[in-house]
Amino acid sequence: MSADPAPTSTELTAADAAARILEAVSRAIVGVDEQLELLLVGLLARGHVLIEDVPGTGKTSAVRALARATGLDTSRIQCTPDLLPTELTGVNVFDQSSGSFSFRRGPVFTDLLLVDEINRATPRTQAALLEAMAERQVTVDGASHGLGERFTVVATQNPVEQGGTFPLPEAQLDRFLMRVTFGYPDREAQRAILRERRGNEPLESIECVVDATSLLPALWAQVAAVHVDESLEDLLLGLIEALRAHADVAVGPSVRAVLMVEEAVRALAAIAGRDYVLPDDLRRLAVPALAHRLVLNEEAAVHGRDPETLVAEVLDELPIPLEVTEPDGATRR
Repeated sequence: MSADPAPTSTELTAADAAARILEAVSRAIVGVDEQLELLLVGLLARGHVLIEDVPGTGKTSAVRALARATGLDTSRIQCTPDLLPTELTGVNVFDQSSGSFSFRRGPVFTDLLLVDEINRATPRTQAALLEAMAERQVTVDGASHGLGERFTVVATQNPVEQGGTFPLPEAQLDRFLMRVTFGYPDREAQRAILRERRGNEPLESIECVVDATSLLPALWAQVAAVHVDESLEDLLLGLIEALRAHADVAVGPSVRAVLMVEEAVRALAAIAGRDYVLPDDLRRLAVPALAHRLVLNEEAAVHGRDPETLVAEVLDELPIPLEVTEPDGATRR
């Protein structure tokens, strides 16, 4: 059965758009619904996402499926140590007929950029990508070229295989809204994958169900209108301050992190069909949005501490608001 035509009306809510996309993608990609929702949060919060997991867990397939369901233009870059910055950004080419140089765009000029194994690129190439992520532009031979407001990076890296890799610097990690892990699916999900793959390529069956090219500005406006109660601002700021002051932390979350996390919880609330944020939204996103921004000190590393557990522990120690105020002034427990 074919999917409904991709709606272009700006009246479509973030919740409706997310439901359409997740339904379409889940027909081909099994067992990663939570991770796909986090990718949507990144898209609606205008943030980049880092997927960190072992090979073969569906990272690339999930991004390709998301691109097909949303109709976003997408490019893929396979990072290697010999990848040059100009192979990513583009290069000025001399035209003999005109006697002048013209700019030939690289794969970074797209809506959704999949950067596979980002930590295999050299620091020089990573720096070129950092400008694209931070400013949504690239600079080639002194001239700046805009990438457009829809430009989003989804990068992958393998946390196990470290040979021939270049760890991402803290400044670049801080540009990622979230770090997401897929993990291995359970037995029934793997059984479904086996059956779907027999003589079939499930990705080819995914149709565009949401015209994100035209819808995204309206969806971003919906996210911006989501209300954040003062008590939740206090919870977020308290969490950030506690992480910065923690004895195991050498470098804590930046001011940028505060802004990004608030935008992310707004997006998650919008996907859930709410125009206000709940404490559970912050609980859901605290680890993926903050753990990768922490640098633990040597003593914590020696004792096997990890940022994910630390963020969860600190959040559990903070007082959670029992009720929040909705935009109309009503309270919700």
